Amino acid sequence: MTGKGSLNHNSRKFHAKNTDPKRTHWNVEYCNEDIKDVYHELFDEALKRYNDKQTRKDRKIDDYYEKIRSGKQEKLFHEVIIQIGDKDNMGSETVEGQLAAKVLDEYMKGFQERNPTLRVFAAHLHLDEATPHLHIDFIPYVTGSKRGLDTRVSLKQALSVLGFKGGTRMETELNQWVAAEKEQLASIMLEHGIEWEQKGTHEKHLSLLDFEKQERAKEVAALEEQKADLEEHNATMQEVNEKWLDHLKNIEQDISSAQESLKEADKKAERAKKNKAQYEKKLMEIAPMVKEMERFAEKYSADPEEVLPEAGTLETGKTYREKKAKPLIKKIVVVLRSVYRAYLDLSRKFSDMQKSYDRAWSKVNLLTARVEELWNENKVLREKLGDFNRVERALGRDTVEMIVQREKSLEEAQRIQNRERKRKIDREGR
Repeated sequence: MTGKGSLNHNSRKFHAKNTDPKRTHWNVEYCNEDIKDVYHELFDEALKRYNDKQTRKDRKIDDYYEKIRSGKQEKLFHEVIIQIGDKDNMGSETVEGQLAAKVLDEYMKGFQERNPTLRVFAAHLHLDEATPHLHIDFIPYVTGSKRGLDTRVSLKQALSVLGFKGGTRMETELNQWVAAEKEQLASIMLEHGIEWEQKGTHEKHLSLLDFEKQERAKEVAALEEQKADLEEHNATMQEVNEKWLDHLKNIEQDISSAQESLKEADKKAERAKKNKAQYEKKLMEIAPMVKEMERFAEKYSADPEEVLPEAGTLETGKTYREKKAKPLIKKIVVVLRSVYRAYLDLSRKFSDMQKSYDRAWSKVNLLTARVEELWNENKVLREKLGDFNRVERALGRDTVEMIVQREKSLEEAQRIQNRERKRKIDREGR
C-alpha cells in the first residue's frame, strides 16, 4: 500500500501505541538520509541550468525543495509499505514472522536497482509491531525534461521511464507499478515456500453501503489522478506559451534597441557629414594661401646665414646682417613654420573626420540590416506560434500533449541507446 509517510515514526524518533520498544533493536535501517541533502544531490545542477536560462528574475527558483513542498502538483516524496500476511499467520515473534522478515529483506535489497528513477532516501524494516513490514520512502524524478528543470520531480514520468504507461482510469502508471512490485514480491515469497493468496472477491461480503463507499473512493482516486494529469498538462501548455511570448518579447526588445542604435548612428553620421562639409569649405578657402605659404616657407626656411647677401658699400656687412636683415628673416621663418604646422594639423584632423564619417555610415548600414533580420525572425516566430495554436485547436490539447509526451519518450530512448552505444565503443576501444 502507499502511505503518507512519517519519517520520524519510521526511524523511531517517537513510539506509537502499536510499537513494542523492547523489540525496536530488532528493526533494520537500510538508509536514512536527510531529504534536503538528497534534493540538492538530484536537482542542484539542473536548477542552475534552469536559472541561467531565465531572462526574468521572477521566473528563477531559489530553492527547489521549497517550491515542491509549497506546490500542489507533486509531493516531496512518496512512501510504500510492504507486508506479508497479518498478525495471525505472520506475527513478528513467530517463526513465520522471521521468514516474512527474510523475504522482505531480499525484496528491499533489489528495490533501488529495479527502480532507478525512484531515489530511495529512507527505508526501514519494522519488527517491533504486530507483523513485519517495510517502509520505503523515495523521490521520483525524471531526466531530460523539456519543460521546467531538465531533471525534476515527477511520479508519472518516473514510472513512465520504467515502462509503465497509463491506460484506463484504474490502470494508471502507479497502479501498474504497484501490481508489478507485488509480482516481484510474490516470486521471492515462492522461493521460500510462501504462496500468494490473491483475495479479489471479498467485495461480495461487504454491506451495500460499504461497497458503495469503496466504489466512490475508487472513483475519487481516479479523478484525483485525472486532475493531476490535467494540472501537469496545463502547466506544460502555460510554460510553452510563456516561452514563446518571452522569446517574442526578447526579439521586440532587440529590435527596439537596434532602432535606437540606428537613430543614434544616423545622428552621428549627420554630424559627421556637416563637419566634413565645414572642413572642406575651410580648406577650399585657405588652400591657395597655404600653397603660396608652402613655397614661401620652403624658400626661406633655410638658415638665415645662407640666405642674406653680403653688406653693401654704404655700411658694414656685420652691421647690416646682425641688426637688420638677420632678425627680420628669423621672425618671418618662425611665422611661416607655425602656419605650416597649423596647416598639417588641420589636414590630419580632416583625414580623421573623414574616417569617422565612413565608420558611422558603415555602422548605419550594419544596424539597418540587423533590424531587417530581427523583423523577419519576429514574423516567422509569430507565424509558428499561430500555427501551434491552430494545431492545438484542431487536434485538441490532449492529443497534442500525447504527441509531445510520445516524442519525449522517443528522444529519451534514443539518448539512452546512443549512450549505451558510446559506452560499448569506449569499452571495445580500451
